[in-house]
Amino acid sequence: MTAVKAWPSAAGTAYADDFYTWTQEQGARLRSGDLSGLDRANLAEEIESLGKSQCDSLVSLWRVVLLHMLKFDYQPERRSRSWTVPIRTHRNRAADVLEDNPGLKSRLSLAFERAYRDAREEAAVETGLPLRMFPKECPYTREELLTRPFSADPEDTSD
Repeated sequence: MTAVKAWPSAAGTAYADDFYTWTQEQGARLRSGDLSGLDRANLAEEIESLGKSQCDSLVSLWRVVLLHMLKFDYQPERRSRSWTVPIRTHRNRAADVLEDNPGLKSRLSLAFERAYRDAREEAAVETGLPLRMFPKECPYTREELLTRPFSADPEDTSD
C-alpha cells in the first residue's frame, strides 16, 4: 500500500503546468476535506471527461463489431475466425461497459451512429472496396449488432 502524498501547498500546482501533480494534489485535498483549495472548474471538466470516456469506449467497441460484420458480409470469401472472435470479444466488453455504466442507455443511438460511421470508413480501407459499396446508413439494427450469430464456416450461419 502506498502512503498518501504529503499535503500540497496552499497555492498548489497549476492544472496547465503539471497535470499529474495537479491530480495528486486535488485528490489529497478532496480526501482531507479541504474543499476551499480545490480547482473546481478544472475538476468538474475532468470528471465530465471521465464519463465521456465511457461513451467513447462503447463507440470504439461497437466500431470493431460493426467493422467485422461489414467485412463478414461484404467479403464472404475471406471469412475467418479472425473476424468472428473479435465480434464475440468486443460484444462482451461492450456489454460490460453498459452493465457498469447504466447511465449510457440514453446515449446508445448516438454511440451506434458514431460506431457505424467509423466502421464504414475503416471497412473500405481494410477491404479495398470503395466507400460507396457500404451503405451510409447502418444496415444492421442494434439488436443485430448485439446478437447476430457468426461462424467462420461460410456454410454455417449459426453461432
